[in-house]
Formats: sequence, C-alpha cells, structure tokens
Amino acid sequence: MYKDILLEWRQKYAFNGIILYVFSTLFIISISFVKVQPDAWITLFWIVILFASVNAGAKSFIQEGKSKQLYYYAIASPENILISKFLYNCLLLTLLSFINLFGFVVLFGNVIGNMSFFMLVLLLGSIGFAATFTMISGIASKAKGSATLMTVLSFPVILPQLLLLIKLSRRAADGFSMFEVGQKELLSLTAINLIIIIVSYLLFPYLWRE
Repeated sequence: MYKDILLEWRQKYAFNGIILYVFSTLFIISISFVKVQPDAWITLFWIVILFASVNAGAKSFIQEGKSKQLYYYAIASPENILISKFLYNCLLLTLLSFINLFGFVVLFGNVIGNMSFFMLVLLLGSIGFAATFTMISGIASKAKGSATLMTVLSFPVILPQLLLLIKLSRRAADGFSMFEVGQKELLSLTAINLIIIIVSYLLFPYLWRE
C-alpha cells in the first residue's frame, strides 16, 4: 500500500488522468443538460464514479509488468499484496467519490436531503468498487486483452451493487434517514461487499501462483 501511494505521488499522471476524466465528464454533462433532475443527478453521479473506478482499478495489476509481479511474488505473501492493493484502491476511490460529489454540487446543485446517509452510501460504494475491481484486475492480468476482460468480468458483479447504490442514494435525496428506510438495501450492499472481500481473500493466493 505504501509503495502504491509513493509511486502515485511521484508519478501523478495516472491520478491526474482520472481526475481529468471526472471533470471532463462533468463539463460534458453541464453543457448537455439545462437542468439535471434529482433522479438523473444520482444516476449520472454513480455512472461517473463507476467508469472512474474501472480506470483506477485497472492500475492494480493490469498495468504492472510480469517482472514486477514476480518481484512481489518473491517478497510478500499473496494475501498481503491483495490487502495492500485493496486498501489503496479504497482510499483512491473514496477520494475520487468526494471530488465527484464536490463537482456535482457546484455544477448542478445539491439534491441530497440527508447528506450523512448519502456519505455512508458513498463509503460503502467505494469499498465495494475497490474490492470488485482489485480482484477482477488480478484475474484479468493473467490473460491477454486484459482491459476488455476486466470490463466483461466485472459487469455481473458490479451491476447489483450499482442498482443498490442508486436506490439508496434516492432515499438519501428524499431526506430519509437510514433508520427509516433502506435498512434492507444497506444490509444487502454490506453483505455483497463482505462476500466479495472474503472470496477474493480466499481465492487470490491460488490465482497468484499461476
């Protein structure tokens, strides 16, 4: 994790590229819509985060060469490598999510009635996306055409998360508390995140040996 943060600090082009993508998308949305309705606001918000997460997640393993992966194999256990990549992606995607939120509020106004509820949903979404794309990136890095494979493999896993995130965000936009509505969806989203994390932790060592 420290290595990833240090490399990102020294080579800011990757992070800056993702930030540029986010703000470019926001600019296109701003000139395409006179006024963004709350439902469209929420849907577009999560779509922007989703594609930014794909770009960020691809850096986990796909963009690292075979020699670097062999070096990791020699100095650290697969579990430690997976955990460090996952934690780094959690931090990165959480930061990107808040930057995206800031951009949406500035350009399109604040449609969220209960911001604390929305922040919780945002955090759960960042964790879920980080867990999914970290594992899928590891799988895709072992095959040719890895970027395309990552997109195909991640779709059936990420779709239920995305639908739950949009549904919970609508509840937050309507001003509801997490104690009033959405408890079932919150538990479902948390359960999906835990399943992905546990399965990744158990299966990654076998994948890493290949």
